[in-house]
Amino acid sequence: MARWAPRLGSDEGSAAIEAAIIFPALITFLCLAIAGGRIVTSGAKIDSAAEDAAREASIHRTAAAAQSAAQAAAAQSLNDQGIKCASTHVSINTGGLSVPVGQIGTVTATVTCTVNLSDLLLPGVPGAKTLTSTATSVVDQYRQRRGD
Repeated sequence: MARWAPRLGSDEGSAAIEAAIIFPALITFLCLAIAGGRIVTSGAKIDSAAEDAAREASIHRTAAAAQSAAQAAAAQSLNDQGIKCASTHVSINTGGLSVPVGQIGTVTATVTCTVNLSDLLLPGVPGAKTLTSTATSVVDQYRQRRGD
């Protein structure tokens, strides 16, 4: 009869308890790593879109043409890279297009994209994160501008 009696100091079942404690922490860490990876890669792709928009704007002669070209370039760049923004805003500073020929001017593009994180289903992680990137491109100093 003594062999059916519970043993004191036995470690049977301790592996299940350890797993119950460690697995949720590991899963949470993994999910946070995935969310962080998405934010970092999206940020790099938005940086690239801002660079494309600034470069495209800098080769146009008028502010209106530069603005529409930059909008299209940013949208195309985000689309090509597979970024799906919940909302996108592109603003262009075209002050460098009005600088006299022979002087160096710059065009600055700022791309703001709201990246959706709600599909990760992580508690404590916001449903979306807004990322902003700014890039500057030099306007060719010897190129004719604004009908000059």
